[in-house]
Amino acid sequence: MSVQPPAAAAAAATAGPGSGSGSGSPHPSQLPGPTPSSSVDGNFLLPSPPFISAPGLINLRDIGGYEIPTTTSGHRKKMVRKGVIFRSADPTQLTDEGVAVMQKLGITHVYDFRSKLEFGKTPETEPKEWAGAQRCHVPVFPDVDMSPEALAVRFQLRNSRFRDYTDGPAVITTQGFVRAYSTILAGAADPHNTYAPYRTIFQQLASSSSSSSSSSSPSPSTPPSPSPLLVHCSAGKDRTGLFVALLLSLLHLPPTIIAHEYSLTDLGLAHRKPAIVDHVMLDPAFDGDRAAAERMVSSRKESMLATLQYIDEEYGGAEKYVIERLGVTKEEVERIREVMIVDVEGGEEQGLVDWRRNAEAVEEVYRR
Repeated sequence: MSVQPPAAAAAAATAGPGSGSGSGSPHPSQLPGPTPSSSVDGNFLLPSPPFISAPGLINLRDIGGYEIPTTTSGHRKKMVRKGVIFRSADPTQLTDEGVAVMQKLGITHVYDFRSKLEFGKTPETEPKEWAGAQRCHVPVFPDVDMSPEALAVRFQLRNSRFRDYTDGPAVITTQGFVRAYSTILAGAADPHNTYAPYRTIFQQLASSSSSSSSSSSPSPSTPPSPSPLLVHCSAGKDRTGLFVALLLSLLHLPPTIIAHEYSLTDLGLAHRKPAIVDHVMLDPAFDGDRAAAERMVSSRKESMLATLQYIDEEYGGAEKYVIERLGVTKEEVERIREVMIVDVEGGEEQGLVDWRRNAEAVEEVYRR
Protein backbone atom coordinates (compact mmCIF):
# COMPACT_ATOMS: atom_id res chain seq x y z
CA MET A 1 0.00 0.00 0.00
CA SER A 2 1.49 3.34 -0.98
CA VAL A 3 0.81 6.93 0.01
CA GLN A 4 -1.11 8.48 -2.85
CA PRO A 5 -2.40 12.04 -2.50
CA PRO A 6 -4.01 13.67 -5.51
CA ALA A 7 -1.29 14.49 -8.00
CA ALA A 8 -1.66 18.23 -7.70
CA ALA A 9 -1.26 18.04 -3.96
CA ALA A 10 2.01 16.15 -3.98
CA ALA A 11 4.00 19.15 -5.11
CA ALA A 12 2.05 21.65 -3.06
CA ALA A 13 2.30 19.91 0.30
CA THR A 14 4.73 21.52 2.72
CA ALA A 15 5.40 20.89 6.38
CA GLY A 16 4.31 23.51 8.89
CA PRO A 17 4.58 24.25 12.58
CA GLY A 18 2.22 22.65 14.99
CA SER A 19 1.76 20.91 18.29
CA GLY A 20 -0.60 18.55 20.02
CA SER A 21 -1.07 14.87 19.29
CA GLY A 22 1.55 15.09 16.56
CA SER A 23 4.25 15.04 19.25
CA GLY A 24 5.29 11.55 18.18
CA SER A 25 3.56 9.38 20.74
CA PRO A 26 0.72 7.11 19.60
CA HIS A 27 -2.73 8.62 19.84
CA PRO A 28 -4.67 7.12 22.78
CA SER A 29 -7.23 5.70 20.36
CA GLN A 30 -4.49 3.50 18.86
CA LEU A 31 -4.09 1.44 22.01
CA PRO A 32 -5.60 -2.06 22.21
CA GLY A 33 -9.24 -2.26 23.17
CA PRO A 34 -12.45 -4.25 22.88
CA THR A 35 -13.90 -5.46 19.61
CA PRO A 36 -17.43 -6.58 18.74
CA SER A 37 -16.59 -9.91 20.36
CA SER A 38 -15.25 -8.47 23.61
CA SER A 39 -16.57 -6.04 26.20
CA VAL A 40 -15.91 -2.43 27.02
CA ASP A 41 -15.87 -2.95 30.76
CA GLY A 42 -16.57 -6.63 31.30
CA ASN A 43 -20.28 -6.72 30.57
CA PHE A 44 -20.91 -4.65 27.43
CA LEU A 45 -20.60 -5.83 23.83
CA LEU A 46 -20.16 -3.60 20.81
CA PRO A 47 -23.14 -4.22 18.51
CA SER A 48 -22.45 -6.00 15.25
CA PRO A 49 -23.62 -4.81 12.83
CA PRO A 50 -22.29 -2.20 12.40
CA PHE A 51 -19.04 -2.76 14.37
CA ILE A 52 -16.40 -5.10 12.95
CA SER A 53 -13.57 -6.78 14.83
CA ALA A 54 -10.07 -6.18 13.41
CA PRO A 55 -7.27 -6.72 15.98
CA GLY A 56 -5.33 -3.51 16.54
CA LEU A 57 -8.01 -1.24 15.07
CA ILE A 58 -10.85 0.31 17.02
CA ASN A 59 -14.05 2.13 16.18
CA LEU A 60 -14.26 0.15 12.93
CA ARG A 61 -17.72 -0.08 11.46
CA ASP A 62 -19.65 -0.34 8.22
CA ILE A 63 -21.78 2.73 7.53
CA GLY A 64 -24.18 0.67 5.41
CA GLY A 65 -27.20 -1.36 6.39
CA TYR A 66 -29.43 1.54 7.45
CA GLU A 67 -32.93 1.47 6.03
CA ILE A 68 -33.83 4.60 4.08
CA PRO A 69 -37.42 5.58 4.92
CA THR A 70 -39.76 6.10 2.00
CA THR A 71 -43.28 7.47 1.79
CA THR A 72 -43.99 5.55 -1.41
CA SER A 73 -46.15 2.50 -0.82
CA GLY A 74 -45.85 -0.69 -2.82
CA HIS A 75 -42.13 -0.30 -3.51
CA ARG A 76 -39.26 -2.34 -2.13
CA LYS A 77 -37.52 -1.14 0.97
CA LYS A 78 -34.28 0.72 0.37
CA MET A 79 -31.08 0.79 2.41
CA VAL A 80 -27.57 2.19 2.39
CA ARG A 81 -25.38 -0.34 0.66
CA LYS A 82 -23.29 -2.50 2.97
CA GLY A 83 -19.67 -3.49 2.48
CA VAL A 84 -18.55 -0.33 0.67
CA ILE A 85 -17.73 2.44 3.16
CA PHE A 86 -15.97 1.62 6.41
CA ARG A 87 -14.88 4.12 9.05
CA SER A 88 -12.44 3.77 11.92
CA ALA A 89 -9.79 5.31 14.12
CA ASP A 90 -6.19 5.49 12.94
CA PRO A 91 -5.10 1.99 11.81
CA THR A 92 -1.45 2.47 12.83
CA GLN A 93 -1.53 -0.39 15.35
CA LEU A 94 -3.35 -2.85 13.09
CA THR A 95 -1.94 -6.36 13.62
CA ASP A 96 -1.34 -9.01 10.97
CA GLU A 97 -4.66 -10.57 11.99
CA GLY A 98 -6.28 -7.17 11.61
CA VAL A 99 -4.76 -6.74 8.17
CA ALA A 100 -6.27 -10.09 7.19
CA VAL A 101 -9.69 -8.77 8.22
CA MET A 102 -9.24 -5.65 6.09
CA GLN A 103 -8.20 -7.77 3.14
CA LYS A 104 -11.22 -10.00 3.62
CA LEU A 105 -13.42 -6.89 3.56
CA GLY A 106 -11.88 -6.15 0.17
CA ILE A 107 -10.73 -2.64 1.08
CA THR A 108 -8.75 -1.19 -1.82
CA HIS A 109 -8.34 2.44 -0.68
CA VAL A 110 -7.59 3.91 2.75
CA TYR A 111 -8.32 7.63 3.00
CA ASP A 112 -6.47 9.41 5.81
CA PHE A 113 -7.83 12.83 6.83
CA ARG A 114 -5.03 13.57 9.33
CA SER A 115 -2.55 16.39 8.96
CA LYS A 116 1.17 15.77 8.55
CA LEU A 117 1.59 16.72 12.21
CA GLU A 118 -0.37 13.70 13.40
CA PHE A 119 1.77 10.81 12.22
CA GLY A 120 5.28 9.70 11.32
CA LYS A 121 7.19 11.38 14.14
CA THR A 122 8.37 7.98 15.39
CA PRO A 123 8.30 4.44 13.99
CA GLU A 124 5.30 3.74 16.24
CA THR A 125 3.28 6.43 14.49
CA GLU A 126 4.14 5.57 10.89
CA PRO A 127 1.00 4.99 8.78
CA LYS A 128 0.07 1.34 8.38
CA GLU A 129 0.43 -0.15 4.92
CA TRP A 130 -0.65 -3.54 3.60
CA ALA A 131 -0.85 -5.40 0.33
CA GLY A 132 -3.90 -4.83 -1.84
CA ALA A 133 -4.80 -1.39 -0.45
CA GLN A 134 -3.65 2.07 -1.43
CA ARG A 135 -3.20 4.71 1.26
CA CYS A 136 -4.49 8.09 0.11
CA HIS A 137 -3.40 11.00 2.27
CA VAL A 138 -6.15 13.60 1.95
CA PRO A 139 -5.77 15.94 4.95
CA VAL A 140 -8.58 18.33 5.74
CA PHE A 141 -5.89 20.65 7.10
CA PRO A 142 -2.42 19.72 5.80
CA ASP A 143 -0.51 21.54 8.55
CA VAL A 144 -2.95 21.80 11.47
CA ASP A 145 -3.48 19.17 14.15
CA MET A 146 -7.22 18.52 14.28
CA SER A 147 -7.24 15.45 16.55
CA PRO A 148 -10.08 15.42 19.10
CA GLU A 149 -7.73 16.71 21.80
CA ALA A 150 -6.36 19.53 19.69
CA LEU A 151 -9.83 20.43 18.44
CA ALA A 152 -11.18 20.56 21.97
CA VAL A 153 -8.38 22.84 23.17
CA ARG A 154 -8.43 25.06 20.10
CA PHE A 155 -12.13 25.88 20.43
CA GLN A 156 -12.35 26.34 24.17
CA LEU A 157 -9.09 27.64 25.50
CA ARG A 158 -10.33 29.81 28.32
CA ASN A 159 -13.40 31.20 30.00
CA SER A 160 -15.80 32.47 27.29
CA ARG A 161 -14.60 30.05 24.62
CA PHE A 162 -14.77 27.23 27.10
CA ARG A 163 -18.32 28.10 28.04
CA ASP A 164 -19.27 27.85 24.38
CA TYR A 165 -19.02 24.09 24.81
CA THR A 166 -20.50 23.81 28.28
CA ASP A 167 -23.34 25.48 30.12
CA GLY A 168 -22.86 24.52 33.72
CA PRO A 169 -21.11 21.44 35.09
CA ALA A 170 -23.41 18.80 33.62
CA VAL A 171 -25.25 20.39 30.68
CA ILE A 172 -23.94 19.69 27.21
CA THR A 173 -24.37 22.46 24.66
CA THR A 174 -23.66 22.22 20.97
CA GLN A 175 -22.52 25.60 19.69
CA GLY A 176 -18.83 24.95 20.25
CA PHE A 177 -19.03 21.71 18.32
CA VAL A 178 -20.93 23.42 15.51
CA ARG A 179 -18.24 26.09 15.32
CA ALA A 180 -15.49 23.48 15.29
CA TYR A 181 -17.26 21.46 12.62
CA SER A 182 -17.94 24.56 10.55
CA THR A 183 -14.17 25.04 10.47
CA ILE A 184 -13.70 21.48 9.21
CA LEU A 185 -16.37 21.99 6.55
CA ALA A 186 -14.62 25.16 5.41
CA GLY A 187 -11.24 23.43 5.39
CA ALA A 188 -12.53 20.52 3.32
CA ALA A 189 -13.94 22.98 0.77
CA ASP A 190 -10.97 25.38 0.75
CA PRO A 191 -9.90 25.80 -2.89
CA HIS A 192 -6.32 26.23 -1.71
CA ASN A 193 -6.37 22.74 -0.22
CA THR A 194 -5.28 20.85 -3.31
CA TYR A 195 -5.84 17.51 -1.58
CA ALA A 196 -9.61 18.15 -1.89
CA PRO A 197 -10.27 15.51 0.79
CA TYR A 198 -14.03 15.06 0.70
CA ARG A 199 -14.40 15.70 -3.03
CA THR A 200 -11.73 13.12 -3.81
CA ILE A 201 -13.67 10.38 -2.04
CA PHE A 202 -17.04 11.38 -3.44
CA GLN A 203 -15.60 11.27 -6.95
CA GLN A 204 -14.00 7.90 -6.23
CA LEU A 205 -17.41 6.58 -5.23
CA ALA A 206 -19.02 8.05 -8.33
CA SER A 207 -16.47 6.57 -10.69
CA SER A 208 -15.82 3.18 -9.12
CA SER A 209 -17.97 0.26 -10.25
CA SER A 210 -15.91 -2.86 -9.69
CA SER A 211 -18.42 -5.70 -9.58
CA SER A 212 -15.70 -8.05 -8.34
CA SER A 213 -15.61 -6.22 -5.02
CA SER A 214 -19.31 -6.73 -4.36
CA SER A 215 -20.03 -8.92 -1.34
CA SER A 216 -22.75 -10.64 -3.36
CA SER A 217 -23.74 -10.88 -7.00
CA PRO A 218 -25.77 -7.82 -7.93
CA SER A 219 -29.37 -8.33 -8.96
CA PRO A 220 -30.61 -6.88 -12.24
CA SER A 221 -31.87 -3.84 -10.30
CA THR A 222 -28.67 -3.41 -8.27
CA PRO A 223 -25.65 -1.68 -9.85
CA PRO A 224 -22.21 -3.25 -9.30
CA SER A 225 -20.64 -2.29 -5.99
CA PRO A 226 -17.89 0.33 -5.80
CA SER A 227 -14.55 -0.84 -4.45
CA PRO A 228 -14.69 -0.93 -0.63
CA LEU A 229 -12.82 1.86 1.10
CA LEU A 230 -11.87 2.97 4.61
CA VAL A 231 -12.01 6.56 5.84
CA HIS A 232 -10.31 7.59 9.06
CA CYS A 233 -8.65 10.39 10.99
CA SER A 234 -7.05 10.01 14.43
CA ALA A 235 -10.03 8.76 16.42
CA GLY A 236 -12.52 8.40 13.56
CA LYS A 237 -14.73 11.01 15.17
CA ASP A 238 -14.77 14.56 13.78
CA ARG A 239 -13.33 14.80 10.26
CA THR A 240 -14.47 11.26 9.53
CA GLY A 241 -17.85 11.85 11.17
CA LEU A 242 -18.55 14.91 9.04
CA PHE A 243 -17.69 13.13 5.80
CA VAL A 244 -19.96 10.22 6.71
CA ALA A 245 -22.76 12.60 7.70
CA LEU A 246 -22.53 14.37 4.34
CA LEU A 247 -22.61 11.08 2.46
CA LEU A 248 -25.56 9.71 4.41
CA SER A 249 -27.38 13.00 3.87
CA LEU A 250 -26.89 12.63 0.11
CA LEU A 251 -28.42 9.16 0.42
CA HIS A 252 -31.57 10.62 2.02
CA LEU A 253 -31.00 9.12 5.46
CA PRO A 254 -32.93 11.18 8.06
CA PRO A 255 -30.92 13.47 10.38
CA THR A 256 -31.96 11.43 13.43
CA ILE A 257 -30.33 8.28 12.06
CA ILE A 258 -27.26 10.18 10.82
CA ALA A 259 -26.81 11.66 14.28
CA HIS A 260 -27.18 8.21 15.80
CA GLU A 261 -24.50 6.79 13.49
CA TYR A 262 -22.19 9.61 14.59
CA SER A 263 -22.86 8.88 18.26
CA LEU A 264 -21.69 5.28 17.86
CA THR A 265 -18.14 6.59 18.18
CA ASP A 266 -18.90 6.99 21.89
CA LEU A 267 -19.23 3.19 21.90
CA GLY A 268 -16.25 2.55 19.68
CA LEU A 269 -13.95 4.69 21.85
CA ALA A 270 -15.56 4.06 25.23
CA HIS A 271 -12.71 1.92 26.54
CA ARG A 272 -10.11 4.54 25.51
CA LYS A 273 -11.99 7.64 26.58
CA PRO A 274 -10.23 7.89 29.97
CA ALA A 275 -6.83 7.90 28.22
CA ILE A 276 -7.99 10.45 25.67
CA VAL A 277 -9.35 12.67 28.42
CA ASP A 278 -6.06 12.32 30.31
CA HIS A 279 -4.32 13.53 27.17
CA VAL A 280 -6.65 16.54 26.93
CA MET A 281 -6.24 17.35 30.60
CA LEU A 282 -2.52 17.96 30.09
CA ASP A 283 -3.46 21.29 28.55
CA PRO A 284 -3.84 24.03 31.19
CA ALA A 285 -6.85 25.42 29.31
CA PHE A 286 -9.03 22.88 31.11
CA ASP A 287 -7.88 24.03 34.53
CA GLY A 288 -8.49 20.58 36.03
CA ASP A 289 -12.12 20.34 34.86
CA ARG A 290 -12.26 16.68 33.87
CA ALA A 291 -16.02 16.64 33.35
CA ALA A 292 -15.69 19.40 30.77
CA ALA A 293 -12.84 17.56 29.06
CA GLU A 294 -15.00 14.44 28.83
CA ARG A 295 -17.76 16.40 27.16
CA MET A 296 -15.27 17.91 24.73
CA VAL A 297 -14.24 14.53 23.30
CA SER A 298 -17.75 13.08 23.14
CA SER A 299 -19.84 12.31 20.05
CA ARG A 300 -23.29 13.22 21.27
CA LYS A 301 -26.06 13.03 18.72
CA GLU A 302 -27.12 16.57 19.60
CA SER A 303 -23.82 17.89 18.23
CA MET A 304 -24.43 16.30 14.85
CA LEU A 305 -28.09 17.34 14.73
CA ALA A 306 -27.03 20.94 15.34
CA THR A 307 -24.29 20.63 12.71
CA LEU A 308 -26.75 19.30 10.12
CA GLN A 309 -29.00 22.25 10.89
CA TYR A 310 -26.02 24.56 10.42
CA ILE A 311 -25.31 22.96 7.03
CA ASP A 312 -28.92 23.57 6.03
CA GLU A 313 -28.84 27.20 7.13
CA GLU A 314 -25.35 28.09 5.92
CA TYR A 315 -25.13 26.11 2.68
CA GLY A 316 -28.71 25.21 1.82
CA GLY A 317 -28.21 21.56 2.71
CA ALA A 318 -25.64 18.82 2.27
CA GLU A 319 -26.21 18.43 -1.47
CA LYS A 320 -25.64 22.11 -2.17
CA TYR A 321 -22.51 22.07 -0.01
CA VAL A 322 -21.16 19.04 -1.88
CA ILE A 323 -21.93 20.49 -5.31
CA GLU A 324 -21.35 24.21 -4.83
CA ARG A 325 -18.54 24.18 -2.26
CA LEU A 326 -16.74 20.89 -2.89
CA GLY A 327 -17.16 20.92 -6.67
CA VAL A 328 -18.77 17.52 -7.06
CA THR A 329 -21.11 17.55 -10.04
CA LYS A 330 -24.82 16.85 -9.90
CA GLU A 331 -24.23 13.85 -12.16
CA GLU A 332 -21.64 12.48 -9.74
CA VAL A 333 -24.05 12.87 -6.83
CA GLU A 334 -26.68 10.92 -8.76
CA ARG A 335 -24.14 8.23 -9.56
CA ILE A 336 -23.28 7.92 -5.87
CA ARG A 337 -26.96 7.44 -5.12
CA GLU A 338 -27.31 4.85 -7.85
CA VAL A 339 -24.57 2.65 -6.41
CA MET A 340 -25.08 3.35 -2.69
CA ILE A 341 -28.88 3.08 -2.40
CA VAL A 342 -29.99 -0.50 -2.96
CA ASP A 343 -33.06 -2.65 -2.48
CA VAL A 344 -33.43 -4.67 0.68
CA GLU A 345 -33.40 -8.09 -0.93
CA GLY A 346 -35.12 -11.17 0.44
CA GLY A 347 -33.38 -12.40 3.56
CA GLU A 348 -31.38 -9.17 3.99
CA GLU A 349 -33.95 -7.53 6.23
CA GLN A 350 -32.49 -9.32 9.23
CA GLY A 351 -29.14 -7.76 8.35
CA LEU A 352 -30.44 -4.19 8.62
CA VAL A 353 -28.85 -2.15 11.38
CA ASP A 354 -31.18 -1.92 14.36
CA TRP A 355 -30.24 1.66 15.08
CA ARG A 356 -32.84 2.15 17.81
CA ARG A 357 -31.45 -0.78 19.80
CA ASN A 358 -27.91 0.47 19.26
CA ALA A 359 -28.98 3.93 20.43
CA GLU A 360 -30.00 2.34 23.72
CA ALA A 361 -26.48 0.91 24.01
CA VAL A 362 -25.04 4.40 23.54
CA GLU A 363 -27.28 5.76 26.28
CA GLU A 364 -26.13 2.95 28.55
CA VAL A 365 -22.51 4.08 28.10
CA TYR A 366 -23.53 7.65 29.01
CA ARG A 367 -25.14 6.41 32.22
CA ARG A 368 -21.94 4.72 33.42
